[in-house]
Amino acid sequence: MSKVAVIGSGNVGATTVQRLAELNIADIVMLDIVEGMPQGKALDILQAAPLIGYDVDVIGTNDYADISDSDIVIVSAGIARKPGMQRDELLAKNIKITQQVCENIEKYAPDAIIITVTNPLDIITYAALKCTQSDRSRVFGMSGLLDSSRFASFIAKEMNCSVRDVKAMVLGGHGDSMVPLPGYSTVSGIPISAVMDEKTIEKVVNQTINAGAQIVEYMKNGSAFYAPSAAIASMVEAILNDTKKIVPVSAFLNGEYGQHDICLGVPVKLGKEGVGEIIELELSNQEMAALERSANAVKEGIAKIRL
Repeated sequence: MSKVAVIGSGNVGATTVQRLAELNIADIVMLDIVEGMPQGKALDILQAAPLIGYDVDVIGTNDYADISDSDIVIVSAGIARKPGMQRDELLAKNIKITQQVCENIEKYAPDAIIITVTNPLDIITYAALKCTQSDRSRVFGMSGLLDSSRFASFIAKEMNCSVRDVKAMVLGGHGDSMVPLPGYSTVSGIPISAVMDEKTIEKVVNQTINAGAQIVEYMKNGSAFYAPSAAIASMVEAILNDTKKIVPVSAFLNGEYGQHDICLGVPVKLGKEGVGEIIELELSNQEMAALERSANAVKEGIAKIRL
């Protein structure tokens, strides 16, 4: 049985553990520095197993030694964004937390694939890669798949069609500068430009860009976790089953899309080795310019960190 470690037992971490357990593909360790919290939540999830039908082990711990031999480590530790808070405001505190987490991953699970979830995500992913000195194929962030799922949900709602018929693509940084791509988004294989007018497309694009902030505004003292945990679980499933699924993730770029030394949302093939291939889409001049702006926003954040 494969083993997955989830660092952080807050809403994102605990919901991720629940979704992974229900996939029935790996034993799971949930770690948090708060004593009793991961133990209690893990026990609760484990006691649901007879009702749901999963047959995996779920443990909660405060000891990093328990993540040893993990195939995948999911980093969801950090503080959440509050109303009115920009993602880069989270930077200093969450970078420090990420450094501490990565030191322990290096000590106890040096061969694990690392999926980052903590915001500001692209910068945290970059920091995790540099802290662990891992190959770029083995450290990447969740954001692109989440943003694309949000885009797809808004398209389906606008079209009044099944979400299963919608495929959407979002590139760039996980924030206000993200780049939804209507030209690479379809309904049952039909480009959305053929079934939606420009005004409607602009509406769903803006909804996608503002989706995370809108949830924060509604919740006041929290942020999204149902959709993020679903994105994480989908990525873990692709890795453990080696499906080579093409999904957008925050990956380290070394010349792709004209970008260097940056983590940015791009489509990749995801399998047992992590990022197997970065896929370069043909973008219009306008889309390339938007991606460049998004990359510059991420680079500004990277320039602020000290590793």
